[in-house]
Amino acid sequence: MAQSENKRSIKDQVRREEAKLRKEDQGLNAAKKEGLKLPVIILGAFVYAFGINVFLQPLHLYSGGMMGFAQLIRYGLSNLGFSFNSVDITGLIYYLLNIPALYIATKRMRKRFIIKTIVAVSVVTFLLLLIPIPKAPILDSIIGNAMVAGLICGAGVGIILLMGACDGGVDLIGILLINKNGNTSVGRVSVIMNVILYGSMLFLFDAPTVIYSLIYSVFSSIATDRIHAQNISTQVTVLTKLPDTRDMEIEVMSRLNRGMTEIDANGIFTGEPVKMFIIFINKHEEGRLRGIIKAHDPNAFIVENEGVRIEGNFIRKLE
Repeated sequence: MAQSENKRSIKDQVRREEAKLRKEDQGLNAAKKEGLKLPVIILGAFVYAFGINVFLQPLHLYSGGMMGFAQLIRYGLSNLGFSFNSVDITGLIYYLLNIPALYIATKRMRKRFIIKTIVAVSVVTFLLLLIPIPKAPILDSIIGNAMVAGLICGAGVGIILLMGACDGGVDLIGILLINKNGNTSVGRVSVIMNVILYGSMLFLFDAPTVIYSLIYSVFSSIATDRIHAQNISTQVTVLTKLPDTRDMEIEVMSRLNRGMTEIDANGIFTGEPVKMFIIFINKHEEGRLRGIIKAHDPNAFIVENEGVRIEGNFIRKLE
């Protein structure tokens, strides 16, 4: 009975602390916090657009996802005789294609995510029109150009995702799927969609164009998943000798909205009692968790194991 009452007390304290934090994270505080992310989102949009225009476009290769469809539509319009006075309209087509996806997202995602995503898509569109496309590839090797383009573009997309936004298109679909079903990733969804896209392109272009475009897509997806830290699951084991860990437990659970498993143990050499906590978070939360633990126990022993596979009731967060 006492243990049950203790658990109920902790739950009540966590809920009160969560309500307090939600109140603090509204109004001007929330606007200021999100405003600080916008410059980083713009940086990510620039990196992405730079990789597309400077490394991918001179090769006449095709990006994946929504950008790939935008390139295909531009290709089709050009073959039908439409002239755009040497202006690459891929960005404008990309923006138009994203409107339906953004509309669907407004029904399922938070307002601040939608606003940041609209900013990201708009900046990408503007930069694709602004950044000049070289007449010749930067590198002599086509494969080298495709790989570099993939890494740069994937890094740009990863930066945008890291800030709790999205560059639109297939990545937005991936975000929606993560929100509904945690057992996936943006990069994985992108690869699946791109296999379908490039498979259909085999009927329009020669095999080398499709193969090199697919190489770009794979490297882009790898870079995206490595930077999109919210998508990397981490198991954290904490060992502490604190006699009372309740304040630390409440702060972890309320600030990170993560559960904890507690195990009572003893040191083999010292025989001293030790508490061991097992916590599952994403990589993006590692720094915050480490800061909370160290604030309560500077001598705590912390082990982090990244890239673990988690099945069950694990919340995948976008921010």
